[in-house]
Amino acid sequence: MILIEKSPKAMSPVYARMRQRARQIVSRFPQPAFYRDFSPLLDISRSFFRTNPVLRSLYAFVAEHLEDDFGHGLDHAVKVTVDAGVLMMIEGSRCGYSNAYTEQRVIIVQSAGLLHDIKRKMKHHAVEGAEYARKTLRAYPYASDEIEDICRAIRNHEAFQPPVSINTLEGALVADCLYDADKFRWGPDNFSHTVWDMVSFFDPPLSEFLSRYPKGMEGLLKIKQTFRTQTGKAYGPEFVDMGIAIGEELLNVIQSEFVSGDSH
Repeated sequence: MILIEKSPKAMSPVYARMRQRARQIVSRFPQPAFYRDFSPLLDISRSFFRTNPVLRSLYAFVAEHLEDDFGHGLDHAVKVTVDAGVLMMIEGSRCGYSNAYTEQRVIIVQSAGLLHDIKRKMKHHAVEGAEYARKTLRAYPYASDEIEDICRAIRNHEAFQPPVSINTLEGALVADCLYDADKFRWGPDNFSHTVWDMVSFFDPPLSEFLSRYPKGMEGLLKIKQTFRTQTGKAYGPEFVDMGIAIGEELLNVIQSEFVSGDSH
């Protein structure tokens, strides 16, 4: 499978320099422990994602139809998909799933990962995305209960929103793995990629960017307590702590190197 990454609009030179500085800061931080501790499972999840024929087909569909902006494009979807697969393998083993059933549930959670931001531009993107996914998945070889699990997971992946009820433990685990994998992105990824894709799309004046910065940092603090799986609760806060430390250092850099010469 060739991973296609749609490029955001070219950003202004000021923000391009900020992104370079941000990535320099990110590069000094260690890899989150989740990736070190579960490296073999990450390889399995990536391989499964790249070789499973249903996922390959769904990926091609998402690559064509994903409304790629706001920093939640195809690259984001793939990262969430792979991490969600790892979480399902870990949590499935904890639940006593057989190998065959675990593989089946990895397909389900990775399908949810691919589709979770398919309607990102919409005001209620989780709701709209779930309905869009329900229609889309009718063309794929999923059972009705599997489609329901995927759609409810998409519906419940947004932070700080009341979740819809899920009637089975298996379905709830799909939703929880998707949520945690999505929120892992609030760590270093937020400052190496997401923020800059959003800036490229909106192109705000630097003064506006800085005025919104504190609220963004507050969001990081809030998300830290929302992880849902046992693995997410154990490893997710480190992602967020890294994001906070990177964000604080970056703000100091912006204020010392860019504010006095605000040319945006």
